[in-house]
Amino acid sequence: MKKFYHLGTCTTCQAIIQEAGVDKAGFEMQDIKTEKITPAQLAEMKKMTGSYESLFSRRALKYKEFGLKDKKLTEDDYKNYILQEYTFLKRPVAILNDRIFVGNDKKTVAALKAAIQ
Repeated sequence: MKKFYHLGTCTTCQAIIQEAGVDKAGFEMQDIKTEKITPAQLAEMKKMTGSYESLFSRRALKYKEFGLKDKKLTEDDYKNYILQEYTFLKRPVAILNDRIFVGNDKKTVAALKAAIQ
């Protein structure tokens, strides 16, 4: 399976698509703003990463807006917030067969690029 979860308006996601060659590698693209993540898709990501927390973005503007930095969040909280608000998913998320790449740090992007080539 080749699946790429991204935000169509995110310039970082667009740059990663170009740099890693995601657009040429035959990935099924899902813009998480226009096509919400399903509970089944999120559960699959969690199974691959080991936790919902690893998929959760603390950089989202709503993180501060909701006052989440002052709360002790559980795995269920992370799951529910991601399903409720697309900005809480750390992006992009790329699934390439049995491997998952979450986020946009340099090491993750380099690993994705290497896995595609």
